Amino acid sequence: MSAADWYAHKSLGDGLFWIQERFYQSENRANIWLLRGSHQDVVIDTGLGLRSLPDYIDGEGLLGEGPQRKNPLLAIATHAHFDHSGGLHQFQQVGVHSAEVDAVANGDNFETATWLSDREIAEAPSPGWRARNYKVKAVQPTHILQEGDVINLGDRQLNVLHMPGHSRGSICLHDRDNKMLFSGDVVYDGAMIDWLPYSHVSDYISSCERLVGLVDSEQVDQVLPGHYNTFGAKRLHRIASSYISRAGTCPAKFSTFAWGTLAGVALRAFNPRCAC
Repeated sequence: MSAADWYAHKSLGDGLFWIQERFYQSENRANIWLLRGSHQDVVIDTGLGLRSLPDYIDGEGLLGEGPQRKNPLLAIATHAHFDHSGGLHQFQQVGVHSAEVDAVANGDNFETATWLSDREIAEAPSPGWRARNYKVKAVQPTHILQEGDVINLGDRQLNVLHMPGHSRGSICLHDRDNKMLFSGDVVYDGAMIDWLPYSHVSDYISSCERLVGLVDSEQVDQVLPGHYNTFGAKRLHRIASSYISRAGTCPAKFSTFAWGTLAGVALRAFNPRCAC
């Protein structure tokens, strides 16, 4: 299957594109965001990496036509989980938070929470492909990101916000001027996951409190999440506030512990060669 068949995209205007993997039909299917700038372009999350994302971007002309559109292209993972980082190895410039550099550089499929089944792939990307053979490929990050870093695209800037909880290196990218938040899996309009390896509930609560503060200070109008559809500030406030009020309760603590134990066992079985 070609990259042109595997991916599909939608233009949201102002140099922003929403890309998805058409045949990865799962709630784990991540949104891929392409944002063009005047001097730098950025891909935010890269999907599974089963087909060449750079080839698709070039083939569809998403970076524009002609030699004047040869900006550097930086691929950033909002966190190291497989559905977001699987395509990082296809890019020359790669950015991840410092807390997850080793997971990406070593291809640690335990920390990347690699868990893929044949039934999630509606059409195999190549003859004989099987999910059991899928692994996230190691890649050495060229950009090690920290809280407060600014990714300068020329005519717009993305501020790095370290928001641990879902994973230890989870980040949001905040376009302050346009009040846009690329949130990864820190927040999306669905059940928030705090029970994977390296998830941490108290960190997640702090990150959600920070999200509420962004809304209260009117710094966010639109959220472009790691999964599902985009949403606005009111919905962001409601989702984050709901997690804060729920996470500290006894039923939530028990559920997180139980799911976390099961997830750890399952991921070790699925990734037996990982260093964990």
